[in-house]
Amino acid sequence: MQGLHLTADLYDCRGADGLMTDAAALAELCRRHTIGVGLTLVDEKWYPFPPYNGQPGGVTGMLLLAESHLAVHTWPERRAVTLDVYVCNFTTDNSAKAEALLREIVAAFEPGRSEIHRLQRGSEQRPPAETILEALNDEGDAVYGYTSSERVLSRRSPYQTIELMRTPRFGLAMRIDGHFMTSEGEEFYYHECLVHPAAVAHGAPRRVLIIGGGDGGAAEEVLKHRSVERVVMAELDGDVVAIAKEHLRAVHRGVFDDPRLEVRIGDGLAFVAETTERFDLILLDLTDPETPAGSLYQEPFFRSLKRILNPGGAVVLHTGTPVFEPQQVRRINAELRAVFEQVHPFGLYIPLYGAYWGFAIASDRLQPRALDEATLQARVAALPDLQYYNAEVHPALFALPTCYRKLVQPQEGDATAAPKGCCAEAALA
Repeated sequence: MQGLHLTADLYDCRGADGLMTDAAALAELCRRHTIGVGLTLVDEKWYPFPPYNGQPGGVTGMLLLAESHLAVHTWPERRAVTLDVYVCNFTTDNSAKAEALLREIVAAFEPGRSEIHRLQRGSEQRPPAETILEALNDEGDAVYGYTSSERVLSRRSPYQTIELMRTPRFGLAMRIDGHFMTSEGEEFYYHECLVHPAAVAHGAPRRVLIIGGGDGGAAEEVLKHRSVERVVMAELDGDVVAIAKEHLRAVHRGVFDDPRLEVRIGDGLAFVAETTERFDLILLDLTDPETPAGSLYQEPFFRSLKRILNPGGAVVLHTGTPVFEPQQVRRINAELRAVFEQVHPFGLYIPLYGAYWGFAIASDRLQPRALDEATLQARVAALPDLQYYNAEVHPALFALPTCYRKLVQPQEGDATAAPKGCCAEAALA
């Protein structure tokens, strides 16, 4: 019973008019392509419908295959066709043959529009894949996604819904309130670049505050710097930490056992308001600005952070995707500039987030682009187990595409209006 089931609904079919009404021609087409892709024909049955109300009748038919079947039904009066291909994959994977057969028959009808669906059936040996889609902006006009073979966990904490999905591409992936957060297979893109550009530029950070970051990935990267004596993680949701400890060791690599890390469960905003500590780096490893964490991406909170920074310290945060959230990226950078003498935007593609992603380092003194090559090489060489960040990548992160540079450069009055997308701005420039 394990197999692949393909269905196709074809509309506005422009080609091969005879196939709609000629059972013999349609049968010959199906036989030829079935044998051509390597499937085994066992028997067949075709039936032409008589004309109705002056309209030609369609054709229905089926090929019985050793692997299962192909079924076709035509509606010439609607210029529409339905197709159904099923192959058993119990001893041999026939999926590629089924896909090729469907593709050939669809092409013969030249549809103006088609809807194709794929269903993995018989989950005892291979669980059916679930496609998880996520919008890239509030408008929902751009989406991306990954397949998941298993929902490992779904838990409603006092603050949010936390899910763990097992994905073929990246292993276990954590989602919070329907948004991908981190995964075993590509977490280093985000975590290494959140931490190392600022930490390397600083040279000797001793005390680091992470607001959020309950998966432990950022803390693990921070503690690769030998100078670090203390890390405080102010994470709102204790369930995120508990789930990460149990399931996401590939992300945090046991960092929660490091005595230099103190985990403080509670409101990060309240921690900043109440603490008397001072930090060399503050990392905002938060959910997106459109979530309840939104107040932590605003000027009043940035001023609170500045109060607890040591001289020469910096704040690092992600700002969203300049392509799909340009207004948000522009606003956050403008509000950082209202507080700090220097704001250094940078960016990279984050696979799990489906887009080029913006970050910023904000400081009164720290200049991450001013390191000489010898110093940069020496500091990066001291960091173990890097998978994305290196001495050549460091300056490249700050080499912004023109559209992104225009988006974050100071505006007259620092107006936060932005075009529909930064790439659209580049196209118009």
